[in-house]
Amino acid sequence: MAAIGVLTLELRLEHAHSLKEKRHVVKSLKERLRHKFNVSVSEIDDQDLHNSAVIAAATVSPSRAFAAKVLGAVEAEAESLLGPMLIRVQTDWL
Repeated sequence: MAAIGVLTLELRLEHAHSLKEKRHVVKSLKERLRHKFNVSVSEIDDQDLHNSAVIAAATVSPSRAFAAKVLGAVEAEAESLLGPMLIRVQTDWL
């Protein structure tokens, strides 16, 4: 059975004073995670708020262990890129 993992990243963008500034951060993060880890990435909440974002990265794998490894690497990359802007991380399995 395939394993589907979803990593949810909640960001607080205190330095973003407009949606344009927020989009720059979100778009850069999404592109980097997509290309480096071959995961699907989307902004799933807070689209109309300029100082916060909720982003989800999803992967499908034949093994849960491999999917967990991929999502762990995605989380580590997000933490290294965002630092204190990353305020919450959650992993869900479908």
